Amino acid sequence: MKRLPPLNSLRSFEAAARLGSFQQAAGELHVTPSAVSHQVKSLETFLELELFERHTRRVELTSAGRLYLQTVQKALQDIERATQRLLSEHTSGELKLAVAPAFLSRWLLPRMSHFYEEHPNIELDIAASTGLIDFAHSDTDMAVYYGDGRWDGVEAHFLKDSVLVPVCAPELLERHPIETPEDLSWHTLLHVSRRPDEWHLWFAAAGAEYQERRKGMVLSSSLLTARAAAKGLGVALADVNLVTDEIQSGQLVIPLEQTLGKDKSFYLVYQKDRPMSYAMREFRNWIMAAMALDALTAGSGKP
Repeated sequence: MKRLPPLNSLRSFEAAARLGSFQQAAGELHVTPSAVSHQVKSLETFLELELFERHTRRVELTSAGRLYLQTVQKALQDIERATQRLLSEHTSGELKLAVAPAFLSRWLLPRMSHFYEEHPNIELDIAASTGLIDFAHSDTDMAVYYGDGRWDGVEAHFLKDSVLVPVCAPELLERHPIETPEDLSWHTLLHVSRRPDEWHLWFAAAGAEYQERRKGMVLSSSLLTARAAAKGLGVALADVNLVTDEIQSGQLVIPLEQTLGKDKSFYLVYQKDRPMSYAMREFRNWIMAAMALDALTAGSGKP
C-alpha cells in the first residue's frame, strides 16, 4: 500500500474544513487549537499543497482543499460505517446514552438492575441531557428525547405519552380531603416554572374553574414538584408513569383520576441509517418491551 497521511491529520482537516475554524475543530476533537493547526500543517506538507487560507478568526478552503474535502469526508464515513458493522457483530460492548433527566431518574434508573440481569456483558454510560445530540460528531450512541417526534437525521421510536395526574402525600388528605377539583383550592398547588399553564389546563379539562386560595409554590422541574408533593408540601401534576415507585410505596396517592394529556412524548432516538451495534439493538429491544409491559399493566388497572 502506498504511503497515506496520518488519520489524525485527516480528521483535523475534515473538522476544520466543515466548521471553518481551527478552534471549533479543536473543541469537537477534544484537543487544543494548536494541535489542530499542527495536524493540518503536517497534512499540507505531506501533500505539498495549501489546503486553507488563514484569516484572523476563521479559515477558508482553497480550491485544492475543497476538492480534497469531498474525498476525505466520504473515506472517513466509509471507515466509520465499516467499524460500526464490525462492532455490531460482537455480543458485548459499551453503549453511551443521553437521557432526558426526568425520564432518567424516574423511569430508567429504577429499572437498570433488570437490564443488567439480562445483559451483564453490556456496559452503559449514561448522561442526563435536555438538548438534541449531534450524533454525527458525538460518541453518544442513543438518546431519549422528550418532544413531538419530529427531528431531522434520526430514527425515532415512540416510547410513551406524557399523561399528568394530580399527586400528593396521603397525610395531606387527612386535613382537607380532595373529592372534586374545587377541593384542590384548599391545598398548595406545586408549579413547574417552565410550564406555568399546566394547572390551568388541568382544571379546564376537568370542567372546573381554576382557583387557588393558598399561594402556590413554583419549582424548576417536575422532579422537584414530585419530591415536594411526597414531602407533603402540596399537590403536584406528575406523569403517572414517572412516579410509579412513589405510588406503589404509598408516598404519593392520586386523589382525582382526571388526567391532562401533553402534546409531547418520550422517544428513543439514534442516528439515521447508522448500522446498529449489538448493544444498541439489545437496549432498544429491552426498553421497548419494558414500555409495552408498562402499558399492559396500566391498562389492567394494576399499579
